Amino acid sequence: MFTNRQFFGELISECLAVMIIVLIGDSVAAMYTLYDPSPYKLSYWGVCIVWGLGVTIAIYITGSVSGTHANPAVTLALALYRGFSWRKVLPYCMAQVVGGMIGAVLVYTLYQPVIDHYNLAHHLDRAIDGGAAGVFFTHPGEFVTPMHAFLDEIILTALLLFGIFAVTCEYNTQAPQANSSALIIGLLVASIGACAGYLEGWAINPARDFGPRLFCFLGGWKYSALPGPDNFWWIPIVGPLCGGVIGAGAYQFLVRPFIPRPAVAVEVTVVPAAEREDILRMS
Repeated sequence: MFTNRQFFGELISECLAVMIIVLIGDSVAAMYTLYDPSPYKLSYWGVCIVWGLGVTIAIYITGSVSGTHANPAVTLALALYRGFSWRKVLPYCMAQVVGGMIGAVLVYTLYQPVIDHYNLAHHLDRAIDGGAAGVFFTHPGEFVTPMHAFLDEIILTALLLFGIFAVTCEYNTQAPQANSSALIIGLLVASIGACAGYLEGWAINPARDFGPRLFCFLGGWKYSALPGPDNFWWIPIVGPLCGGVIGAGAYQFLVRPFIPRPAVAVEVTVVPAAEREDILRMS
């Protein structure tokens, strides 16, 4: 399978898609976190819009090659409900995680001096305090326990996949047509962030969280990245995978069966009487 040129291109596409999302999204997280005053502190909606536009841009760049899953929860749901090849699931997910790592490397390259200054100014240590770790990966917000965050991730990712399956359903005539679906999916991501992002950073994508965690584990954050405080690392992985299955399944079984199908035109060919006689003689 890995010698197939097209499949190799699909893996590159998935890697690039997540890299783009993390590069844009984690960079705006850096702008939000590291600067005081931050240009986004009083305009959090801007952070959400930039994350959503990152998803939209990734779809427009890579969608014609792999369909831009860019999320293991999406890949798993497509395999369960829409006939995506199961043998491609694990390679796609691995490529997505690698893309998340590369995106985090690029963000760190951009912001490394600012990260170091932030930690120095606030007397934070990467490994001990997880200084500036919120730029790269998620953690529970105020008053949110890890298990509550797990429930949050299930609900939010279910909403994401419910929306994605609706937007991309071939029978849904109310969905945006042509290439507009990429913009709507980006707005869906932005909307989820705007209404619930402070809970635990709205990962809703295992690759978007775990890829940067792997980089940070190797880049000095060590155990504050993996396994993280309260062993939080698995929650942005398992929660979205479960939520994606639930949300996509809800659309497949509660909405899609009741969408009216377009009438199929039956073409009737009229054969002249003379030709019918010739056909009968030959038979």
